[in-house]
Amino acid sequence: MHAVQVASFGAPEVLTLVDLPDPVPGPGQVVVGMVAADVIFLDTLLRTGWGQDIFPRTLPYVPGGGGAGEVLAIGDGVDPAWVGRVVAVRTGTGYAEQVVAGEEEIMPVPDGLAAVTAAALVHDGVTALNLHRLGAPRRGEWVLVSAAAGGAGTLLVQLAVEAGARVVAAASSDAKRDLARDLGAEAVVDYTRADWTERVREATGGGAALVYDGAGGALGTAAVNALADGGRFVTYGTADGFAAPDRESAARRGIRLLMPLMDGPPDQETVRELLGLALERAAKGSLRPAIGATYPLEQAAEAHRGLAARTTVGKSLLLIDGE
Repeated sequence: MHAVQVASFGAPEVLTLVDLPDPVPGPGQVVVGMVAADVIFLDTLLRTGWGQDIFPRTLPYVPGGGGAGEVLAIGDGVDPAWVGRVVAVRTGTGYAEQVVAGEEEIMPVPDGLAAVTAAALVHDGVTALNLHRLGAPRRGEWVLVSAAAGGAGTLLVQLAVEAGARVVAAASSDAKRDLARDLGAEAVVDYTRADWTERVREATGGGAALVYDGAGGALGTAAVNALADGGRFVTYGTADGFAAPDRESAARRGIRLLMPLMDGPPDQETVRELLGLALERAAKGSLRPAIGATYPLEQAAEAHRGLAARTTVGKSLLLIDGE
C-alpha cells in the first residue's frame, strides 16, 4: 500500500510517499481502508521533532492520527459486523491507504454522513466539544475565538453561537474573517494588527468574557489583554508554541486560565464520547466542519506548508483516492 512516511525530523520535504506492506490486524484490531485522513497543525509540529515529551514519535513513522474509511479486515475477538462498515478512526497514524487500529479506536459513521465530513471531525470535533465544555459560553456574553477559520476554530464559533453567545472572531485574512462571519460571528478583527486586542475590547464594550485561543505563542499570550476582568482564557493553540500568560497578572484580574493541552491527550473514554457526539451532531446538521483544503496523499507536504504559512482557510484533509 501507499503511505507517507517521516524517516527524519525536519521540513515538509521529509514527508515521503513510500510502499509499505498491507497491515494485518492482530487480536482486537481492524484494518481500515482510508477514504480521507485528518491533517491538523499538530502534525506539522511533530514532523519537526517538537513535543516528544507529550506526543512521542519513533522514526520512521507514518504521520497523522486517523480519519475515516471502510473496515476491510478484522482480527481475532472483533465483532464481524464491523466488516464493510464506514467508520471514523482515531489512532496513532493516518497518512496511508490502510491503517490498523484497535476496535476501541473506531466509531461508526452515522447513515447519511459523508466519510470525508467524519474525517474532518476526528480531532477538531473532539477538541472543539471538549473546549466548549471547559469554556461554557453563556447566552449574551462575548466570546473571542482566535484562529477562527481553523478546523477547531470554525466549530467553536458555531458552538458559541448556538449557546447564544456573541462571537468576535480573530483571523489573519479577509477570506478567513468572511468564513467566520458566515458561521455566525458578529464581529471580526485582524490579529496581524498591533492593536488587535484593543479592537476586540472596543467591539465587545470592554473585553470578552471568554477567549478560545487557537493561535498560541505570542498571539495567544496577547489575547489575555482582550479579556474583561473575571473572564476565562482557554488555550489550545501551538502555532508558535504554547501561550504563556502572566499567571500573577491574570490572578489579580480574576481571570481563569485553562490550558488543557498541558495535560496531554484526553483519555480514550472521553475521546469516544466526544467523537460520537460530534458525528451525531454533524449528521443532524447542527455542527458543520468547514473543509477548505483537500490534497491527494502524495501532496501531504503541501498540506503541511499551507498550515504553516497560515494560508489554509478551514479544515485540511488528505483524500486517499486523490479525488
